[in-house]
Amino acid sequence: MPGIETSTAWKTLAAHAERMKRTHLRDLLGDAARNSALSIKANGILFDFSRQNVNIETMDFLMDLAGAAMLEEKRAAMFSGEKINVTEGRAVLHVALRAERSATILVDGVNQVPLVHDVLDHIKDFSHRVLTGTFVGATGKSLKNIISIGIGGSYLGPEFVYEAIKCVPQAAEVAEGRTLRFLANVDPVDVARATKGLNPEETLVVVVSKTFTTAETMLNARTLRKWLLDGVKGTGPEEVIRRHMVAASSAVPLVTEFGIDSANVFGFWDWVGGRYSVCSAVGMLPLSLTFGFEILEQFLAGARNIDEHFATAPIRQNIPVLMGLLGIWNSTFLGHESRAILPYAQALLRFPAHVQQLDMESNGKRVGLDGQELPFQAGEVNFGEPGTNGQHSFYQLIHQGRTIPTEFIGFARSQYPVELPNEVVSSQDELMSNFFAQPDALALGKTLEQLDVEGVKEELRPHKTFPGNRPSFSLLFGQLDPFTTGQLLALYEHRVFVQGAIWGINSFDQWGVELGKVLAKQVRTQLTASRQGEKIISGFNSSTAAMLNFYLSNSSESSGSAV
Repeated sequence: MPGIETSTAWKTLAAHAERMKRTHLRDLLGDAARNSALSIKANGILFDFSRQNVNIETMDFLMDLAGAAMLEEKRAAMFSGEKINVTEGRAVLHVALRAERSATILVDGVNQVPLVHDVLDHIKDFSHRVLTGTFVGATGKSLKNIISIGIGGSYLGPEFVYEAIKCVPQAAEVAEGRTLRFLANVDPVDVARATKGLNPEETLVVVVSKTFTTAETMLNARTLRKWLLDGVKGTGPEEVIRRHMVAASSAVPLVTEFGIDSANVFGFWDWVGGRYSVCSAVGMLPLSLTFGFEILEQFLAGARNIDEHFATAPIRQNIPVLMGLLGIWNSTFLGHESRAILPYAQALLRFPAHVQQLDMESNGKRVGLDGQELPFQAGEVNFGEPGTNGQHSFYQLIHQGRTIPTEFIGFARSQYPVELPNEVVSSQDELMSNFFAQPDALALGKTLEQLDVEGVKEELRPHKTFPGNRPSFSLLFGQLDPFTTGQLLALYEHRVFVQGAIWGINSFDQWGVELGKVLAKQVRTQLTASRQGEKIISGFNSSTAAMLNFYLSNSSESSGSAV
């Protein structure tokens, strides 16, 4: 089957890109009619993409590309429960995780929505019992500390949401006196950090693993099981595990074999990919145990709000579609291989890390759905930091080094507004002054002529010249709260889908993760044998064998220092 690159729409865009590369954003931004057309308001969000290297014709051509790629048909297939993850034979239904109770989404003839709400009801009931002290630890103490063990999407997404809403006054009130920590890394230092200062008698551990076999997660789970058994005295080990460990998993037999009560297993389904699982028990359970289920219902409502927008809005007025098409334009047609996610909200400090995994694990592919190697590169390198911190870090490269499309995310109101007497502006206005200034600085730059007029010394002018023509878009919301956090999550999830659909790849498998796991198992077997006295290292190339020898000869345990 011919790839999208053979379509007339693709070839037209490729030729058009060569013309647009010679057009500067200084000139494009001088067209008020164009600027107005490249900014839309929807669902309480302002999306301004007038600082992209596009004109109206570009957008017309991108719409043609969406049609050639059958984007709308592929979108409908996802929402209807078709098994669009063809390499694993699975549906892709993170949208079902936040669907209304009355909705119908069928997989193999079975409506998945009631199954989702059964789990949500279970989470609501259990979290309420923990928060009210009805469900307590083995010694009768309230469980005020939560440690969530997971890795990848089982950790990055929930942590992003936790950081985003923990400073919302309503959420902070519920969480007062409570602790939520995430344990992801198998590095024992991460275990020490996760447990430091916590009383095991007051701690509930959530083990997040769909199969309950993920090596890193299960080693950490066994480590914390021992920590609990060592720290909770006066009762039997079965009661300690039953009262202090729960699981988000679909592998009930393995969970109960581990010692966790089957009544405290919160399931999810094979149509939930790890990096798309925040709205499942993976995120909803630990977050509800911290903030209460009612707060998280607002989060689900925000994600659902964007799901409905993505499913029904015309593609010319559809924010995730436009975000995805602009990503295709910048990476595939203009050749920009990276992009920066720049939230001007400290509470979104973990959002770029979530997007890194969401996007790069989804669209970092080299073959299309047909298994043939792509004649173009798919996926981008995503990175970012909150503003204004990033301005004093990597913005130098963006302004005067490589061209990196940037994505500015801002909010009109602060979670914690501060106004000091005798200050010209509030802290939020100071923050947002930078939010509004940076896109123009990137787009317009500064010319030698401007520096001449300003009287800058001639020898300094090359150093103070900014070429500009750096593309960006801006997303502006009212306030960062649980609802808008859900909106933000869904915008980026659907952006990933759009780009994958245009490229013709499977955004929902991750075979690239598997090879490292297989090789790690071989190394693990060798290390075990070596620890038991086996002197010969075999089955590895000479470089790896030398590193293993060095590691084994230098890895005797020491007492270490406190973390």
